[in-house]
Amino acid sequence: MLVQRLYVRGPDSVGGGPDLDEWPFTVPAVRQLAESGLELRRPVTFLVGENGSGKSTLVEAIAEAYGINVRTGRGSRERKVSVHECSPLGQHLQLDLTAQGAAYAASKRLKRRSFFLRAETAFDFIEYISSIGVIVPGYWQEDLRVRSHGEGYLTVLGSVISEPGLYLLDEPEAALSFNSCLRLVALLHDAAAAGAQIICATHSPILAATPDADIIELDSEGAHHTTWDRLELVDHWRRYLARPDRYLRHLVGE
Repeated sequence: MLVQRLYVRGPDSVGGGPDLDEWPFTVPAVRQLAESGLELRRPVTFLVGENGSGKSTLVEAIAEAYGINVRTGRGSRERKVSVHECSPLGQHLQLDLTAQGAAYAASKRLKRRSFFLRAETAFDFIEYISSIGVIVPGYWQEDLRVRSHGEGYLTVLGSVISEPGLYLLDEPEAALSFNSCLRLVALLHDAAAAGAQIICATHSPILAATPDADIIELDSEGAHHTTWDRLELVDHWRRYLARPDRYLRHLVGE
């Protein structure tokens, strides 16, 4: 583990704390984080919840706090932007690092192992790296423009999540089929066993079922640790796959 807890600077800290009446601190999960912090218990953590529950906001802020390129990219020893150019949560978020996490954060070489993948910017990033025409250390060697979007995603993830480091993923299932999601489960599980820490925002019940992962559900009550079988997401998918008409009749009629 590199990061064991997330917390927000209080009003008495240097620079002052956030205004809890302003977005995103009006989002229940973010408000709870600001008031009491959030513990990360296992090498793989999934953030699960509806759109607007704060998943992506939280993952992006972690990337900013750790010094990782939030457009999609690797960590660097120094921040790319000043704290005032970070997101509203990123300006105040603090990471409680383990001894190993502190050592990684202090080392330019080790911190470069970390990576942030944002679904909506990943395609442009993949195209850019593939178009350079030379081998970029730490990235894939293939020209992914000749592969499908999903195949490219898996190649990228397999290339960058290859050694111990902090890996932040924002809905990586966006381009993946059922079978590709299963392959990603195996990749995340094996990476964690080899010393990586992964924090992933997802809507996928397949990814959330990764063995030994911790699941944090974000909802109208805040953020709470739970289990796969108790997720509202899983319950809805079970019901929908069993009887899709029970959902669709309210949308498209009888």
